[in-house]
Amino acid sequence: MPADIQIQASDGLAAPEATAVLDLVRRAASADGVGPLSEHARLHVRYGGEPGARDLLLRLDGQLAGYAHLDPPDPESGSSGELIIDPGFRDQGLGLALIRALIAEAGGHALRLWAHGDLPAADRLAVTAGFERTRTLYQMRRPLTEEIAEPHVAEGVEIRTFRVGQDEDAWVAINHKAFASHPEQGSWTRADLDLREREPWFDPAGFFLADRDGRLAGFHWTKVHDARDADDDPAGAEPIGEVYVVGVDPDEQGTGLGRALTLIGLHYLRDRGLPAVMLYVDGDNTPAIRLYETLGFTRWRTDVMFTRQPGMAE
Repeated sequence: MPADIQIQASDGLAAPEATAVLDLVRRAASADGVGPLSEHARLHVRYGGEPGARDLLLRLDGQLAGYAHLDPPDPESGSSGELIIDPGFRDQGLGLALIRALIAEAGGHALRLWAHGDLPAADRLAVTAGFERTRTLYQMRRPLTEEIAEPHVAEGVEIRTFRVGQDEDAWVAINHKAFASHPEQGSWTRADLDLREREPWFDPAGFFLADRDGRLAGFHWTKVHDARDADDDPAGAEPIGEVYVVGVDPDEQGTGLGRALTLIGLHYLRDRGLPAVMLYVDGDNTPAIRLYETLGFTRWRTDVMFTRQPGMAE
Protein backbone atom coordinates (compact mmCIF):
# COMPACT_ATOMS: atom_id res chain seq x y z
CA MET A 1 0.00 0.00 0.00
CA PRO A 2 1.37 3.45 -0.86
CA ALA A 3 2.73 5.26 2.19
CA ASP A 4 2.00 8.77 0.93
CA ILE A 5 -1.79 8.69 0.99
CA GLN A 6 -3.84 11.24 2.88
CA ILE A 7 -7.47 10.81 3.94
CA GLN A 8 -9.34 13.93 4.99
CA ALA A 9 -12.70 13.57 6.77
CA SER A 10 -15.13 16.46 7.05
CA ASP A 11 -18.83 17.21 7.46
CA GLY A 12 -19.16 18.87 4.07
CA LEU A 13 -17.42 19.61 0.80
CA ALA A 14 -16.31 22.96 -0.54
CA ALA A 15 -17.52 23.74 -4.06
CA PRO A 16 -14.21 22.80 -5.78
CA GLU A 17 -14.11 19.53 -3.84
CA ALA A 18 -17.69 18.69 -4.81
CA THR A 19 -16.88 19.36 -8.48
CA ALA A 20 -13.83 17.11 -8.26
CA VAL A 21 -15.85 14.30 -6.65
CA LEU A 22 -18.56 14.50 -9.33
CA ASP A 23 -15.84 14.30 -11.99
CA LEU A 24 -14.53 11.22 -10.20
CA VAL A 25 -18.05 9.73 -10.24
CA ARG A 26 -18.22 10.15 -14.02
CA ARG A 27 -14.80 8.57 -14.57
CA ALA A 28 -15.68 5.56 -12.44
CA ALA A 29 -19.07 5.18 -14.13
CA SER A 30 -17.44 5.21 -17.55
CA ALA A 31 -14.86 2.60 -16.52
CA ASP A 32 -17.24 0.26 -14.66
CA GLY A 33 -20.43 0.59 -16.68
CA VAL A 34 -22.40 1.52 -13.56
CA GLY A 35 -22.64 4.64 -11.42
CA PRO A 36 -20.63 4.26 -8.17
CA LEU A 37 -22.87 6.41 -5.94
CA SER A 38 -26.58 6.35 -5.20
CA GLU A 39 -28.74 9.36 -5.93
CA HIS A 40 -28.84 10.04 -2.20
CA ALA A 41 -25.04 10.33 -1.99
CA ARG A 42 -24.80 12.42 -5.17
CA LEU A 43 -27.35 14.88 -3.79
CA HIS A 44 -25.26 15.18 -0.64
CA VAL A 45 -22.15 15.93 -2.71
CA ARG A 46 -23.96 18.59 -4.73
CA TYR A 47 -25.93 20.28 -1.97
CA GLY A 48 -24.60 19.10 1.41
CA GLY A 49 -26.76 20.03 4.35
CA GLU A 50 -27.16 16.55 5.89
CA PRO A 51 -26.36 16.91 9.62
CA GLY A 52 -24.05 14.22 10.89
CA ALA A 53 -22.98 12.96 7.44
CA ARG A 54 -19.26 12.64 6.71
CA ASP A 55 -17.22 13.05 3.52
CA LEU A 56 -13.85 11.34 3.14
CA LEU A 57 -11.39 12.47 0.47
CA LEU A 58 -8.44 10.21 -0.30
CA ARG A 59 -5.48 11.86 -2.00
CA LEU A 60 -2.35 10.25 -3.39
CA ASP A 61 0.55 12.59 -4.13
CA GLY A 62 -1.91 15.46 -3.77
CA GLN A 63 -4.34 14.10 -6.37
CA LEU A 64 -7.88 13.06 -5.53
CA ALA A 65 -7.88 9.28 -5.84
CA GLY A 66 -10.94 8.28 -3.85
CA TYR A 67 -14.07 9.46 -2.10
CA ALA A 68 -16.41 7.98 0.49
CA HIS A 69 -19.73 9.14 1.91
CA LEU A 70 -20.97 8.11 5.36
CA ASP A 71 -24.54 8.70 6.50
CA PRO A 72 -25.29 9.72 10.09
CA PRO A 73 -25.42 6.64 12.33
CA ASP A 74 -28.78 5.06 13.02
CA PRO A 75 -29.13 3.83 16.63
CA GLU A 76 -30.53 0.49 15.47
CA SER A 77 -28.85 -0.34 12.17
CA GLY A 78 -25.56 1.59 12.39
CA SER A 79 -23.96 3.65 9.62
CA SER A 80 -24.34 3.34 5.85
CA GLY A 81 -21.76 4.43 3.30
CA GLU A 82 -20.47 4.26 -0.27
CA LEU A 83 -17.03 4.73 -1.78
CA ILE A 84 -15.21 5.21 -5.09
CA ILE A 85 -11.61 4.73 -6.15
CA ASP A 86 -10.48 6.51 -9.31
CA PRO A 87 -9.94 3.92 -12.09
CA GLY A 88 -6.43 5.31 -12.63
CA PHE A 89 -5.44 4.62 -9.01
CA ARG A 90 -6.79 1.12 -8.46
CA ASP A 91 -4.92 -2.04 -7.41
CA GLN A 92 -2.79 -0.11 -4.92
CA GLY A 93 -4.67 -0.89 -1.71
CA LEU A 94 -6.49 2.46 -1.67
CA GLY A 95 -9.93 0.89 -1.44
CA LEU A 96 -8.96 -1.01 1.70
CA ALA A 97 -7.44 2.15 3.19
CA LEU A 98 -10.64 4.08 2.54
CA ILE A 99 -12.80 1.31 4.04
CA ARG A 100 -10.63 1.28 7.16
CA ALA A 101 -11.13 5.03 7.44
CA LEU A 102 -14.89 4.53 7.14
CA ILE A 103 -14.80 1.89 9.88
CA ALA A 104 -13.00 4.35 12.12
CA GLU A 105 -15.50 7.11 11.29
CA ALA A 106 -18.38 4.74 12.11
CA GLY A 107 -17.13 4.87 15.70
CA GLY A 108 -17.98 1.35 16.81
CA HIS A 109 -21.32 1.16 14.99
CA ALA A 110 -22.15 -1.51 12.45
CA LEU A 111 -21.15 -0.33 8.98
CA ARG A 112 -23.15 -1.05 5.81
CA LEU A 113 -21.68 -0.37 2.38
CA TRP A 114 -23.48 -0.34 -0.96
CA ALA A 115 -21.71 -1.80 -4.00
CA HIS A 116 -23.46 -0.87 -7.24
CA GLY A 117 -23.50 -3.40 -10.05
CA ASP A 118 -22.26 -6.33 -7.93
CA LEU A 119 -18.79 -6.07 -9.45
CA PRO A 120 -16.32 -8.87 -8.57
CA ALA A 121 -13.65 -6.38 -7.41
CA ALA A 122 -16.07 -4.82 -4.93
CA ASP A 123 -17.00 -8.25 -3.62
CA ARG A 124 -13.36 -9.19 -3.06
CA LEU A 125 -12.64 -5.91 -1.30
CA ALA A 126 -15.65 -6.28 1.00
CA VAL A 127 -14.70 -9.83 1.99
CA THR A 128 -11.09 -8.77 2.64
CA ALA A 129 -12.32 -6.00 4.94
CA GLY A 130 -14.52 -8.36 6.97
CA PHE A 131 -17.92 -7.56 5.42
CA GLU A 132 -20.75 -9.97 4.62
CA ARG A 133 -23.55 -9.72 2.04
CA THR A 134 -26.76 -8.74 3.79
CA ARG A 135 -29.09 -7.21 1.16
CA THR A 136 -29.67 -7.02 -2.58
CA LEU A 137 -31.43 -4.40 -4.67
CA TYR A 138 -32.58 -5.29 -8.16
CA GLN A 139 -32.88 -2.91 -11.06
CA MET A 140 -35.65 -4.19 -13.33
CA ARG A 141 -36.52 -2.93 -16.82
CA ARG A 142 -39.09 -3.31 -19.54
CA PRO A 143 -39.47 -1.81 -23.02
CA LEU A 144 -42.21 0.76 -23.48
CA THR A 145 -42.71 -0.29 -27.08
CA GLU A 146 -44.65 -3.36 -25.93
CA GLU A 147 -48.32 -3.32 -24.90
CA ILE A 148 -49.17 -1.70 -21.57
CA ALA A 149 -52.41 -2.67 -19.86
CA GLU A 150 -54.99 0.02 -19.16
CA PRO A 151 -55.21 1.14 -15.52
CA HIS A 152 -58.40 0.50 -13.58
CA VAL A 153 -58.88 3.00 -10.76
CA ALA A 154 -61.31 2.08 -7.98
CA GLU A 155 -64.48 4.10 -7.58
CA GLY A 156 -64.02 7.11 -5.33
CA VAL A 157 -60.35 7.62 -6.21
CA GLU A 158 -59.26 10.71 -8.12
CA ILE A 159 -55.89 10.85 -9.93
CA ARG A 160 -54.14 14.20 -10.25
CA THR A 161 -50.60 15.54 -10.43
CA PHE A 162 -48.40 16.98 -7.70
CA ARG A 163 -48.82 20.67 -6.81
CA VAL A 164 -45.50 22.28 -5.93
CA GLY A 165 -45.78 24.38 -2.80
CA GLN A 166 -48.98 22.63 -1.65
CA ASP A 167 -48.56 18.85 -1.54
CA GLU A 168 -45.12 18.49 0.05
CA ASP A 169 -46.07 17.85 3.67
CA ALA A 170 -48.95 15.52 2.82
CA TRP A 171 -46.70 13.54 0.48
CA VAL A 172 -43.96 13.19 3.13
CA ALA A 173 -46.59 11.89 5.56
CA ILE A 174 -48.00 9.23 3.22
CA ASN A 175 -44.52 8.23 2.04
CA HIS A 176 -43.53 7.63 5.66
CA LYS A 177 -46.69 5.62 6.23
CA ALA A 178 -46.35 3.57 3.06
CA PHE A 179 -42.66 2.78 3.70
CA ALA A 180 -42.67 2.60 7.49
CA SER A 181 -40.52 -0.54 7.46
CA HIS A 182 -38.18 0.52 4.65
CA PRO A 183 -34.71 1.55 5.92
CA GLU A 184 -34.19 4.37 3.39
CA GLN A 185 -37.42 5.46 1.71
CA GLY A 186 -39.42 5.55 4.92
CA SER A 187 -37.01 7.99 6.55
CA TRP A 188 -37.37 10.74 3.92
CA THR A 189 -38.07 14.20 5.31
CA ARG A 190 -39.36 17.41 3.77
CA ALA A 191 -35.72 18.36 3.17
CA ASP A 192 -35.19 15.21 1.06
CA LEU A 193 -38.17 16.13 -1.10
CA ASP A 194 -37.05 19.76 -1.36
CA LEU A 195 -33.62 18.67 -2.66
CA ARG A 196 -35.21 16.63 -5.44
CA GLU A 197 -37.46 19.51 -6.42
CA ARG A 198 -34.24 21.42 -7.14
CA GLU A 199 -32.99 18.77 -9.55
CA PRO A 200 -33.28 19.45 -13.32
CA TRP A 201 -35.16 16.19 -13.86
CA PHE A 202 -37.98 17.06 -11.44
CA ASP A 203 -41.29 17.46 -13.25
CA PRO A 204 -44.60 17.56 -11.35
CA ALA A 205 -46.40 16.53 -14.56
CA GLY A 206 -45.01 13.03 -14.00
CA PHE A 207 -45.75 12.93 -10.26
CA PHE A 208 -49.17 11.30 -9.88
CA LEU A 209 -51.25 11.43 -6.69
CA ALA A 210 -54.38 9.46 -5.83
CA ASP A 211 -56.96 11.19 -3.62
CA ARG A 212 -59.76 9.44 -1.76
CA ASP A 213 -62.21 11.48 0.31
CA GLY A 214 -59.88 14.48 0.36
CA ARG A 215 -56.78 12.62 1.55
CA LEU A 216 -53.79 11.14 -0.26
CA ALA A 217 -54.23 7.43 -0.77
CA GLY A 218 -51.23 6.70 -2.98
CA PHE A 219 -48.74 8.06 -5.49
CA HIS A 220 -46.46 7.25 -8.42
CA TRP A 221 -43.51 9.56 -8.91
CA THR A 222 -41.83 9.03 -12.28
CA LYS A 223 -38.41 10.20 -13.38
CA VAL A 224 -36.74 10.68 -16.76
CA HIS A 225 -33.02 10.03 -17.10
CA ASP A 226 -31.42 12.07 -19.83
CA ALA A 227 -29.09 10.14 -22.15
CA ARG A 228 -26.32 12.59 -21.29
CA ASP A 229 -26.53 11.77 -17.57
CA ALA A 230 -24.04 8.95 -16.99
CA ASP A 231 -24.58 8.69 -13.23
CA ASP A 232 -26.85 5.62 -13.36
CA ASP A 233 -26.35 4.04 -16.78
CA PRO A 234 -23.20 5.28 -18.50
CA ALA A 235 -23.56 2.74 -21.28
CA GLY A 236 -27.03 3.94 -22.17
CA ALA A 237 -27.25 5.83 -25.46
CA GLU A 238 -30.92 6.70 -25.01
CA PRO A 239 -32.94 8.39 -22.28
CA ILE A 240 -34.92 6.06 -20.03
CA GLY A 241 -37.90 6.48 -17.74
CA GLU A 242 -38.06 5.31 -14.15
CA VAL A 243 -40.77 4.16 -11.80
CA TYR A 244 -39.09 6.34 -9.19
CA VAL A 245 -41.36 5.66 -6.20
CA VAL A 246 -44.77 4.00 -5.95
CA GLY A 247 -46.49 3.97 -2.59
CA VAL A 248 -50.00 3.43 -1.25
CA ASP A 249 -51.58 3.95 2.13
CA PRO A 250 -51.61 0.57 3.96
CA ASP A 251 -55.40 0.95 4.21
CA GLU A 252 -55.49 0.73 0.40
CA GLN A 253 -53.65 -2.59 0.23
CA GLY A 254 -55.56 -5.08 -1.89
CA THR A 255 -57.57 -2.46 -3.79
CA GLY A 256 -55.36 -2.56 -6.88
CA LEU A 257 -54.36 1.08 -6.44
CA GLY A 258 -50.62 0.35 -6.59
CA ARG A 259 -50.97 -1.49 -9.89
CA ALA A 260 -53.21 1.22 -11.34
CA LEU A 261 -50.80 3.99 -10.36
CA THR A 262 -47.89 2.06 -11.84
CA LEU A 263 -49.71 1.65 -15.14
CA ILE A 264 -50.66 5.34 -15.22
CA GLY A 265 -46.97 6.22 -14.90
CA LEU A 266 -45.97 3.73 -17.59
CA HIS A 267 -48.46 5.24 -20.04
CA TYR A 268 -47.14 8.71 -19.22
CA LEU A 269 -43.52 7.69 -19.83
CA ARG A 270 -44.42 5.96 -23.10
CA ASP A 271 -46.31 9.07 -24.24
CA ARG A 272 -43.09 11.04 -23.60
CA GLY A 273 -41.51 8.94 -26.36
CA LEU A 274 -39.19 6.99 -24.06
CA PRO A 275 -38.11 3.55 -25.30
CA ALA A 276 -37.82 1.82 -21.92
CA VAL A 277 -38.43 2.15 -18.19
CA MET A 278 -36.61 0.91 -15.10
CA LEU A 279 -37.24 0.59 -11.37
CA TYR A 280 -35.52 -0.57 -8.20
CA VAL A 281 -36.90 -3.18 -5.81
CA ASP A 282 -35.45 -5.05 -2.84
CA GLY A 283 -34.46 -8.60 -3.69
CA ASP A 284 -36.52 -10.02 -0.82
CA ASN A 285 -39.70 -8.09 -1.72
CA THR A 286 -41.32 -11.05 -3.44
CA PRO A 287 -44.84 -9.56 -3.81
CA ALA A 288 -43.49 -6.42 -5.51
CA ILE A 289 -41.20 -8.42 -7.80
CA ARG A 290 -44.12 -10.62 -8.85
CA LEU A 291 -46.25 -7.54 -9.56
CA TYR A 292 -43.53 -5.98 -11.71
CA GLU A 293 -42.98 -9.24 -13.56
CA THR A 294 -46.68 -9.34 -14.46
CA LEU A 295 -46.20 -5.83 -15.85
CA GLY A 296 -43.40 -7.02 -18.14
CA PHE A 297 -40.32 -6.13 -16.08
CA THR A 298 -37.27 -8.39 -15.93
CA ARG A 299 -34.13 -8.18 -13.83
CA TRP A 300 -31.38 -6.02 -15.33
CA ARG A 301 -28.78 -5.37 -12.60
CA THR A 302 -28.07 -6.07 -8.94
CA ASP A 303 -26.71 -3.80 -6.22
CA VAL A 304 -25.40 -5.38 -3.02
CA MET A 305 -25.19 -4.18 0.55
CA PHE A 306 -22.29 -5.48 2.64
CA THR A 307 -22.32 -5.23 6.45
CA ARG A 308 -19.53 -5.32 9.00
CA GLN A 309 -20.52 -5.74 12.62
CA PRO A 310 -18.49 -4.03 15.38
CA GLY A 311 -15.44 -6.03 16.46
CA MET A 312 -15.21 -8.12 13.29
CA ALA A 313 -11.62 -8.82 12.26
CA GLU A 314 -10.37 -8.42 8.70
